[in-house]
Amino acid sequence: MADIPIPDRRVGMIGLGAMGAPIAANFVAAGQPLVVADAAPSAVQRFLAGHPALAEPGDPPDCDVVVLSLPTSDVVDEVVLGENGLLHRLAPGSIIVDMSSSVPARTRALGDAAAAADVSVVDAPVSGGVARAVIADLAVMVGGDDGAVDIVRPLLAATAREIIHVGPTGSAHAAKALNNLLSAVGLFAAAEVLVVGAKFGIDPATLLSVLNAGSGRNQATEAKFGTFVLSRGFDSGFTASLMNKDVGIALDLARDCGVDLDIGSALGRAWASATEAIGPGADQTEIVRVLEQAAGIELR
Repeated sequence: MADIPIPDRRVGMIGLGAMGAPIAANFVAAGQPLVVADAAPSAVQRFLAGHPALAEPGDPPDCDVVVLSLPTSDVVDEVVLGENGLLHRLAPGSIIVDMSSSVPARTRALGDAAAAADVSVVDAPVSGGVARAVIADLAVMVGGDDGAVDIVRPLLAATAREIIHVGPTGSAHAAKALNNLLSAVGLFAAAEVLVVGAKFGIDPATLLSVLNAGSGRNQATEAKFGTFVLSRGFDSGFTASLMNKDVGIALDLARDCGVDLDIGSALGRAWASATEAIGPGADQTEIVRVLEQAAGIELR
């Protein structure tokens, strides 16, 4: 077994959902003993059944480092600031690592509240989706003071191919939202281009090859359309509604900074409309269906 990432710290994990479970599994695979918790007892039981050696149920506030993988800032605030939240129970010197996609301003506020209790907050959102989480190949953006980041970096390295320290607490959540805004723009624009090409009579796979050989290529054309759209699998592992949330966070951030985004704002409206049309549980790649339906064609 490899050296324990943080041998002198007790580590807890709250949130064992689509991303939290594989991230936690990577921590355990690296040799890190882990106390796990989730609002759904069944999620805890599934994880314990798969990782009986180093994982145990317990109370994460008893730990020195608590990692969060939660759906929204509202849930993060409840877990950390609520009546029985982490800040009321963690020992001074503890570290909260928020791997959720949270609102940057709220992460800053959380960091200020935690600092008053001598607790550090490190925001550490990820990019790569479930498929890359499973193989410990995530890109992890990190925000926080150098001392806290240095302590948790070996743990984050167990699930990452790259760790980028963006700046102070909150900056990583800002970077993640901006990254996802750009990702959504690329996916939607590629969908429009391929639909127009198909309507003209160009085979979608052929046009996709042209795009990926030319200057129009992006992450969506290279990694999403062939695997998840033309195959009609639509199972990239990231929902359209979660992307809609991240796009909203990025647009709110732009407004807070006094920056008008023409393309970003148009994408926000288009993505929100498409998400409503395909339903909240649909995969992000299924936004293509809305464009296909309007054009009367199907990308295969």
